This record gives sequence, C-alpha cells and structure tokens, in this order.
Amino acid sequence: MPRRVSLPAADDLFRPTADPGQDPAGARHSPVRAVPATETSEGPASAKPAGRRSSGRVRHDEKMTVYVTSSELHDLEHARLVLRSTHGLAVDRGRLVREALALVLADFEAHGEDSVIVRRLNQA
Repeated sequence: MPRRVSLPAADDLFRPTADPGQDPAGARHSPVRAVPATETSEGPASAKPAGRRSSGRVRHDEKMTVYVTSSELHDLEHARLVLRSTHGLAVDRGRLVREALALVLADFEAHGEDSVIVRRLNQA
C-alpha cells in the first residue's frame, strides 16, 4: 500500500463555482431583499427597520477578518447557544454576525444621525 497521498490538481482547486450560464458578477452582488413589515411580540413593525436582510445560508465569495476580544467572542458564543437552546435556532457565528450587521445597517439607513451606530460611535 503506497504511503503517498494524492492531492487535487490545480484545475480542481481553481475551478469556477458559478453555473456556466450565470453572470459571475451578478452572482456576487445580489440585490437587497425587502422584509415585509409585520407585528411581532417586540412591538409594532415600525420600530424595526425594514429593507435589508443578511445573506443567510449561501456560499459567500468575499471574506473579511474581524478581531474581537475574548469577552466579545464569549458573548457571541453565549448568544449563539441561547438561540439554539431557547429558540431552537441552530446558527453559526458568521450567520449571527451577518444578521447583526444587517440590522445595524438597516437602522443606519432608516434613521441616519439618530441611528444606534452613530450614537455609539460618537460615544467611543
């Protein structure tokens, strides 16, 4: 039995992932989907900004590295586990961060100077 490991060829590593008939530029930049305004247990829909959603569970072509403190990572992991145990939502940390980012950006688009992100960044 040979001990040599077979590795994939360069063609396999750098193959296109989009369908041949699909526009690769359009595949990366999908339009923002509108969120229907509905009543929730948290209050009226007008309190939540609509119009921006996270990308959810799709293949992501872009990558961004974010450094966080151990405390922030612990809080993120705790939120993920609470979502799973209490609400039955099995999400990874990346999806949780994308959802939070979508909420913050939607609030910024809706409220501008009065948005939560502007207020918090002004405090820093």
